[in-house]
Order: sequence, then C-alpha cells, then structure tokens
Amino acid sequence: MLDTTDPDAPRLLHADTHLLVWEKPSGLHTVPAKPPGTQDCLMARAEARYPGALLVHRLDRDTSGVVVMARTRLAQRHLGWQFERRQVEKSYVARVAGHVTGEEGRVDLPLRCDWPNRPRQMVADDGRPSVTDWRVVAREADATRVELTPLTGRSHQLRVHMLALGHPILGDTLYGDPASAPRLQLHARLLAFRHPIGGAPVSFESPAPF
Repeated sequence: MLDTTDPDAPRLLHADTHLLVWEKPSGLHTVPAKPPGTQDCLMARAEARYPGALLVHRLDRDTSGVVVMARTRLAQRHLGWQFERRQVEKSYVARVAGHVTGEEGRVDLPLRCDWPNRPRQMVADDGRPSVTDWRVVAREADATRVELTPLTGRSHQLRVHMLALGHPILGDTLYGDPASAPRLQLHARLLAFRHPIGGAPVSFESPAPF
C-alpha cells in the first residue's frame, strides 16, 4: 500500500475507472529495476492500491512529476497511441548550470545509446531524431530555470540536449555535476491529452519542488 504519511511517497492526482495520474517523487523508479536492483517502484505501489494498473510511459528514476497510467487495456492502447503520435502535451521545469544565452530556442540533435557506457545516451549522426524546445523562466546567480518541451520522447533526451547546449541540468549524476544540487533538478510539471473514453481534453499539473 502507499504510505500516505511519507512526504516522499507518490501522490495521487486523479483516479477514475480508466485512468490513474500520479506525482512521482525523485529517486523512485517508474518500473522495477533489472535484478538484482530494487523492485520498489511507482508501478508496484500503484498496483498494490489499484490492482491491474497498466504502464503507459515512464520518467527517469531521478525525474519527478506527472505520470499517467491506464486501468484498462483499451485505455492503455488509446493513451499509447497518443504518445506515439506526439499528441500528448508535455512540459518540464529544469534548473541548468550557468547562464543560458537568449530567451528561447530549439535543440534538434539525434540521439542513440552510448553502448559502452549505458544507460548513458549520446548525440550521434546515426541516432533517432530528437527535438527539444526550451524557454528561459528565470535567471539565478549561477543557474538558469528553463521550461523544456520535448517534441520527441527519447531516453534521457532533456538531459543530453541540455548538456549539448552547454548547460547540464543541476544534480545530474550521469551528465553533469551530482554535487551541484541535492537531486536532479528536472520535474515533469504538465501532462495534457485526450481522455481515452470520450476524447475530452484533460490536463494535469504539478508544481516543481525546487
């Protein structure tokens, strides 16, 4: 069962007969890690409370924010279709190292797995097309707070694209300086899509905890 007394436990944002929407904390896997890694994860905790919960998409372990799950196979297929066709609106907040030049822009760099160093990803000409829009939200003493909008959904896309821009996300243990922040400064703040039953637009938000 979910421990509702734990401030770092997943928070349920929405539940109906077709959907579950969670706010995942940083440090919790979305799905079980490969053995012998931890089996504690958002899916396991959700299934304990809502048997039959189904995976739709994932967030990195250290990324916090909004995650949607399905409660029926029909809902899972419909939501998966929306993700595949890029019909889901996603917005993230990040704090990145240094002062970003300009107010907004786009990173359009193909990505693939860095096999000798997996799970790291890398920019490569033979990678899959990957596009991220960014916009400055606020400037700090030695950092910049940005809104990130991924137009594709590659593994570690936002983390690698910010590194390629010369501004790694603070607290990133793979692509930046892990000592620069107490956790990865990346949060999925918004997820908007059409409800799988009826097609009404729905939107779920979670404020960044940093």
